Amino acid sequence: MRRKLLAWVILHLCASILVCQSAFGQVNTDRLMLMGRNALYYEDYVLSIQRFNMVINSKPFLAEPYFFRGLAKFYLEDYKGAETDCTSAIERNPYVENSYVLRGLCRVNLKTFDLAEKDYVESTRINPMNRNSWHNMVLCQMEQKAYERADSSLDEMIRKWPREAEPYTMKAQVSFAVEDTVRAEQWIDRALEVNPYEGQAWSMKAMVTLNRGQYKEGEECLNKAILQLPRNAGLYVNRALARYHQQNLRGAMTDYDTALEIEPGNYLGHFNRGLLRAQVGDDNRAIEDFNFVLEQEPDNTIALYNRALLLSQTGDYRGAIRDISAVIQEYPEFWAGYRTRAQIRRKIGDVYGAERDEFKVLKAEMEKRTGTYQSKTKTRKKSERNPEDYNKLVEEDTRQPEREEYASEYRGRVQDKQTELTPAPFYVLTYYERGNRVSTAFVPFHRTVESFNQSGQLPLPLRISNAEANASDLRISQHTDDILAVTEVLSDSPETTGLYLRRAMDYYHVRDFEACLQDLNRAIELQPLVAISYFLRAQVRCAQLQVTAVAEPRIAYGQALDDLRRVVELEPDMLYAYYNMGNIYVALNDNERALAAYSQALELNPRFPDAWYNRGIVYLMEGRTEQGLSDLSQAGEYGLYAAYNLIKRYSKGK
Repeated sequence: MRRKLLAWVILHLCASILVCQSAFGQVNTDRLMLMGRNALYYEDYVLSIQRFNMVINSKPFLAEPYFFRGLAKFYLEDYKGAETDCTSAIERNPYVENSYVLRGLCRVNLKTFDLAEKDYVESTRINPMNRNSWHNMVLCQMEQKAYERADSSLDEMIRKWPREAEPYTMKAQVSFAVEDTVRAEQWIDRALEVNPYEGQAWSMKAMVTLNRGQYKEGEECLNKAILQLPRNAGLYVNRALARYHQQNLRGAMTDYDTALEIEPGNYLGHFNRGLLRAQVGDDNRAIEDFNFVLEQEPDNTIALYNRALLLSQTGDYRGAIRDISAVIQEYPEFWAGYRTRAQIRRKIGDVYGAERDEFKVLKAEMEKRTGTYQSKTKTRKKSERNPEDYNKLVEEDTRQPEREEYASEYRGRVQDKQTELTPAPFYVLTYYERGNRVSTAFVPFHRTVESFNQSGQLPLPLRISNAEANASDLRISQHTDDILAVTEVLSDSPETTGLYLRRAMDYYHVRDFEACLQDLNRAIELQPLVAISYFLRAQVRCAQLQVTAVAEPRIAYGQALDDLRRVVELEPDMLYAYYNMGNIYVALNDNERALAAYSQALELNPRFPDAWYNRGIVYLMEGRTEQGLSDLSQAGEYGLYAAYNLIKRYSKGK
């Protein structure tokens, strides 16, 4: 008994190693590296760190596992740990550019800009044409207020990339920083000569014109900036102010709405929209805006007074008195507040309180004997908190050009780096699904999957989803244990198809795609009429392509397409197979076949929102805007609400 228990303990401790090696063989570090990178791509950062740890323990002299472990820590926002791992990678191989780039980003997040600058200097020494490193190095120099060094670096960038607008806009930023507005304007104009569609340059030009009070010209510049940077909330806020100064209240309101769609937490957007809503009598929604402002800044007396006026308008007199009293406590000589509170107190029958407020105002007027000064400006600065200016829109204290962001290749999954015209993801067979699916109205289902679940061949119910969740640490450990258990059973019953499928799912969830494919191949060899096996094999082949750069992806995608065609031969109503075919054709830039595949999925289920969405995106990519917008409208109608953002964006360009 003790011997069996000891054997079980040894097996359990070695489980994760056994997953990655052939029977009784040595640890395959190449395989472990691939599994770690697979997990990294799928945002299984803890799992990826475990895999890289195993490689480091086996071969501590390798630089690559330290780099990738550092990358996983970077995504987990453990910047100090990531910096340490990058340093270890550089100590083992000081000639790899990416290690310096990643360590530079870690140091930027740690605010050690002097050290980050040194990393970018080293990166540009290894690869003088890495524009991102030059860009980030200049930003680090600006953070240190080393403007002469930044200017010199930008001169070098202009020599290397004279037809790129970015170095000129950054030159303008340096000029603004040293308060040389004339020189900044010259660099902005130079940037627009090089590229008339440079949104950042138009934004900076708008800032200059607005500071001069040239609101019409500023609006025109912001129109051009927004055309190039349609997801920048600050541009809409600035254009709203420009329109407000030109009495275009409807246009200003529209801009604030758009800004808050993009950035729901924008303070200026909520405050100013609240004032505009109050002006047009939309009191209840104005109160909502001021509620938001006061959640962010509970001591904002101007927002309190505006809310008090609105509460009074809507009949909440006690709430109005509460807010006004808080303002008066902060500003005891705010006489307009006393007058308003007196009026509200009379409405609720508090005559004594009203008379007391009125007497205070009368006494103050008799003592002062001067008229109240009324500022002629239509707006106030954000830092100004004079309650007399309660009805003025808010501007930033100083209009500064927006600081360039640090350039980075490390922004998360590959999908996150693509443009907004990106199809919804593949449907996959998985044990785990996120609770916040994009489309909640559509519940994926297919009888083949359901009947397979009822057969009891798998330890967990199989789901079909395009909102896959990562397995937890506990689940990963359980999958590793299950691999060991199934392997032991297969040694006695090597012809059992269900066991190969079960182990394939385990391998899939620990991101060992090679082993997963081997088991799927064996399952198909034993029983070639199971559609789920082909669907899974196509899914894993596509996953491999998304993670690893392949010299000829058409071959691998072709194999996945063959598997999906076999699925629809066996199960003609498997709409998810047609949908995935469409996604593969999009990846291969074969848009006509993609449209046909999505159309076949929609013939099987006209209420399939993801197929409407993806077909709409392909139509837009083809320039067939009317058809694209029509399909996106159907996607939104069936619950995929992200479609409405694209509809709004592309309707404007019709």
